[in-house]
Parts: sequence; structure tokens; C-alpha cells
Amino acid sequence: MVVMVKAEVVVVVEVWGTMVEGEEMTVVGVVKMMMAGWVLVGQRSKLRSRSPERVGKGRPGLHESIGDPYLNTDAGTMSPFEHGEVFVLDDGGEVDLDLGNYERFLDIKLTRDNNITTGKIYQYVIDKERRGDYLGKTVQVVPHITDAIQEWIERAAMIPVDGKEGPADVCVIELGGTIGDIESMPFIEALGQFSYRVGEGNFCLIHVSLVPVLSVVGEQDKNIITLYDVSNIWHVPLLLKDQKAHEAILKVLDLSCASEPELGEWTTRAKLCDSLHQPVRIAMVGKYTGLSDSYLSVLKALLHASVACCRKLVIDWVLSSDLEEATAKENPDAYKAAWKLLKVVGFFSSSIMGFYLQGADGVLVPGGFGDRGVQGKIMAAKYARENRIPYLGICLGMQIAVIEFARSVLGLQDANSTEFDPNTQSPCVIFMPEGSKTHMGGTMRLGSRRTYFHVTDCKAAKLYGNKSFIDERHRHRYEVNPDMVVQLEDAGLAFVGKDDSGRRMEIIELDNHPYYVGVQFHPEFKSRPEKPSALFLGLIAAAGGQLDAFLKKKVVTRAISMSNGNSTMKSRQYGNGDKTSNWSSLGANAIYTNGNGVHC
Repeated sequence: MVVMVKAEVVVVVEVWGTMVEGEEMTVVGVVKMMMAGWVLVGQRSKLRSRSPERVGKGRPGLHESIGDPYLNTDAGTMSPFEHGEVFVLDDGGEVDLDLGNYERFLDIKLTRDNNITTGKIYQYVIDKERRGDYLGKTVQVVPHITDAIQEWIERAAMIPVDGKEGPADVCVIELGGTIGDIESMPFIEALGQFSYRVGEGNFCLIHVSLVPVLSVVGEQDKNIITLYDVSNIWHVPLLLKDQKAHEAILKVLDLSCASEPELGEWTTRAKLCDSLHQPVRIAMVGKYTGLSDSYLSVLKALLHASVACCRKLVIDWVLSSDLEEATAKENPDAYKAAWKLLKVVGFFSSSIMGFYLQGADGVLVPGGFGDRGVQGKIMAAKYARENRIPYLGICLGMQIAVIEFARSVLGLQDANSTEFDPNTQSPCVIFMPEGSKTHMGGTMRLGSRRTYFHVTDCKAAKLYGNKSFIDERHRHRYEVNPDMVVQLEDAGLAFVGKDDSGRRMEIIELDNHPYYVGVQFHPEFKSRPEKPSALFLGLIAAAGGQLDAFLKKKVVTRAISMSNGNSTMKSRQYGNGDKTSNWSSLGANAIYTNGNGVHC
């Protein structure tokens, strides 16, 4: 459900009614609008593009908030298999991935208060009761919980999210969960009260639903805005603009539209994405490959960079544990299939062109926790290093690269992280001294932190525009052992970026490698369609043979035929549950990929 409200009294709310479990709530701005409805899971994920808001972006001051009816205080302790990735904000808030969608589509910066959960609301009310704020009254769901929800919405709506001073003009509220579920009832009641309190013209409800066209009748209901499947998600705001959706919403809120939404660049990007044919294949090596939402921001950052480099993104999902020797014994087919995705095993040449038959153009090891699949990640990093395959390691992916380097180059065979082996004699990665080993939620090094470049003539610094420092978002408990840095650097592993103390390692590089970069932070969280992450641009450019030109500011233009010309190579996809079937039937000129979300 989405609700929009205007002025200091109005709020916009989105309510998603799904056929499954409930989730969240987000708040943004001062005009109120609300969406509600029954939505199929697939439809829900598509519509989470935040397209109504993007179309309204031309109007200044749009604010966003999300309400999640789960009892967790935040998303920090949730398994990615349960809820997808945990998105991290500048202020360290660990929130639902929906807030990442809003930040990407609207190019805004949200706060932890923009994510309202049942857990936060109940904690807020209980704290007030313990202080005696209710003066001895019996504390109940109505009115105390429902009042707290409304108070939080109005408070969050006043927080600027677009870098400008003062409150926004419009607040969008998305209410997650399933309409009718007991856990979301207080939110529904609160928003019902809210609509009456602010009055007609200050509150707009948007009902999101599957609207089938019956073949017998051949028509739909009236007064609806229709969306349908499109080739990529960036077309959705254009559909809404064509249907004058923004005018309809503003009319309900009695607001004027000073000008048409400026979507020229958006339109160009949507069309360019459709025209790309030259593939760039990235092997995503992780432990949550069964659910692509577990790495949603990473996927979006790869997409942003691939479009900027005029390449069609192809993701190969590689379950890291399938690369391990134990799998070779227990499930040899899965082992062979995993390595087949990663390795280059042949080369075709002719008088006109040549290309690799198989194997990844680049390898990415994303963040994660726990020791399952770690050895497979180490082997992937080793393969990329030794075979000069572009590599990007994020958070754990950087720590993995350090461990592999210590084992293979320094000869420290027992090198490890104390997360995986507390008794290792060569602790390359250690627990941060300020961390907590007894409480999990909100105890990591979280949010935006500054990284200073200690080496200026390195790929990372050049990709960031030769800045002396950068600010990126973090989420980790472990760090590279500062006592081993000199030994590692003497062997050739450069720590080109460090924190303000100089003892916390933030960026690693190998100088004699086309692109071998690891970062302790999560650059994917700040990537935008119009402003791709610098390090993801580096990975895609290196994987596509464009990095040298890119660093010299001679990036290949869109007009060059190899950038988006027709390719003779076939792209095939297999679901995550069937990674080993029909290999021989694909033919010698196929691109093998077992993931979803190729370039949408």
C-alpha cells in the first residue's frame, strides 16, 4: 500500500498485499499518499521499482518511508534467504532492501527512521510506559500503538532526504505485508485514522493489484493505471508517464504540476539497455546463490556499470561450496559444473575474430558471514589471481583475497580468519576490538566511513577521480590484521586505502594484475543508474577489455559496433536448482549461465 499526503499534513503510503508473509514500512516526505492491494510475489518485486515516485521526481521534495509489520527491530539479524539482502544506510541503519530500491531510483539518502518496524514501534511504546509517560493508563494497541505509528510517520516525514534544507512536499509511505494478516492490522488501523485526521485532498491511496483481462470480456476496469511486463525495469516510469499517472496523483492531492517529469536521460538508458548485445560475463561466487535478492544491490551495481560500459550483463551464479574438493567427492557433477562456469577452457579463432568459449570475464566475491563455502571462495580468488581474471572482492571477498595471498604467496598454509579458525597461527583477519561477541544486532562497524588513499597511482584512486579520500558504507565485524600488513605488502599485496587511523585496511590491489581489487566496504549500496559505482565500473571495464581506455578517459563510445553490435554467441540460462543439466546440448558457442536477472 502506498499513501501520499501533501504539505505539512500529508503523507504517501504504499501497501503491498501479497499472498505470502508480511514485511515492512517506509516513510518519506510531507505529502501523504498510500498504495494498497493484493499483489503476486513476482508482480510485487517488479513494481518495487518505485516508478510512481520516479515519475514524480520532477517535483521537488519527495520523501520516502517504509513500514514493516515484522517484530524485528531492524533487518540486521535476518537471513538473506528469509528476507533478501540487508541494505545499509549512511547512518548505519540496517534496513529492508526496499529502501535500497528507493535510494537508487530517486537518488536520495534515507535514514534508519525511514524504516518503521513493529519491533521499533512496540519498543518505543514500552520505553514510554517505563518512563511513566502514559501516567498510569492501560497501554493498548489502540490508541497507543496506532498513535505511535502516526507520530513516527510525521516525524520521519520531516527529515530531508534529498540534500536540501527543510521538509519535503510529498511523503510516500509503503506498507509491506499481507492485507488481512494480524501482524499488519495496527498499521492499517493507524493509516485509516491518519487519513481521516488529515482530511480529503491530503491523502491518496494507491491500490496495487493484479488486474487480469478476461478473454470473454476483453476489457479492464476503469480508472486504473496499467503496467505490463517490459524488457527492463527502466521502462516502467515511462509507462506511468505515458498514462499521466503523476497528474492523476497530484490531482487527488490538489497539487499543481509545474512541469512534465524530466525523463530524457532515463529514456535513453532504457533504450540503450535494450540495444546491448556484446556480453560481459561475471561469475558471482557466494553462499546465497539460490536467492538473487540476497545480492540485490550487487546485481544492480553490476547492471549500472555494464550499461555505462555498453555491455550486456550476464551473471553466472556459482555456489562457492560447489568449488570445494569435498563436493568433488560427494557431488562430482555439481563440482564440474561450478568450475566450468568459472574457468576458461578453450579459445576459438578465425580470420575475423576470436573469443573464449567458456569461462568468466570477471569474478566477484560478495560479502557474507560464516564458514560455509569459504574454501570455495578462496579457490575462486586464487584462480582469478593466477589467471589474471578481473576480480572484485567485497567485505568478506577482500578478506578472502588476503587469506589466499598469505597461503599461496607467503606460504602460510594455516593462514585464516579467526572467524573461521579461532586458533590459527597466522591470523590474517581478526575480530575488531570494539565489536560484541554476545549481541548480534547493530553491533558491527556500520554506516558511512571515510577511506584515505595512501597510494595515488593505483586503479582504485583513478576510478574514484583521483580523490584523496572517499566515503563508503560498511557492515563488518572482522578486519585485516594490521600486524601482518607489512609482511603482506613486502610480498606485493598493496593496501592502497586505509581509515583515518591508518591501521584499518580498506582497499587492496595487485599492481601486476589487470584488475584485482578488494574493499572492506560495500560500494554497491551507493551505486545509482546515473552514477555507477567506481569499483564496479572498473570490474566491468576490465572484464570487457576497456579499463585502460577508461582510465585514460578514452572510454569506448556507444557508436562502436563491438559495444552493442550483434553477437553470434548464444546466452542460455538455467535455474539455480538445475545447474548441471544439458551441458552438452548447448553447443560449443554458448555462454553458460545458471542465474537469473541477466540484464533486467
